[in-house]
Amino acid sequence: MTVRFLADEDLDSDIINGLRSREPAIDILDVKKVGLRGKADAVLLDLAAQQDRIVITHDRRTMTRYFQERLAAGRLSAGVFVVPQRTAIGEIIESLLLVWIASQAEEWRNQIVYLPFR
Repeated sequence: MTVRFLADEDLDSDIINGLRSREPAIDILDVKKVGLRGKADAVLLDLAAQQDRIVITHDRRTMTRYFQERLAAGRLSAGVFVVPQRTAIGEIIESLLLVWIASQAEEWRNQIVYLPFR
């Protein structure tokens, strides 16, 4: 299955815009644009799991904690990609495009991955 993403509210919009401009076919749901602003991390993880979307976030603290709690409770996840806020946006976009082009969604299930790839 093709990789699909859910962009957390805190994700820099330049990353989302850059992904879409580089690859218009990429499937990325922007929480800010679909009326989900302010929703709890656990709610976003539920939605992402239901829609088989990997969450992309800058939030190392609470999103990763809720992700771990979700797995400990026996609930599945499409995965979480954590990106630092002080990394060049181009590097993050390249890493996400590599994931989208060269992998399948199943490869990321129940994993936390820190981007960009080095």
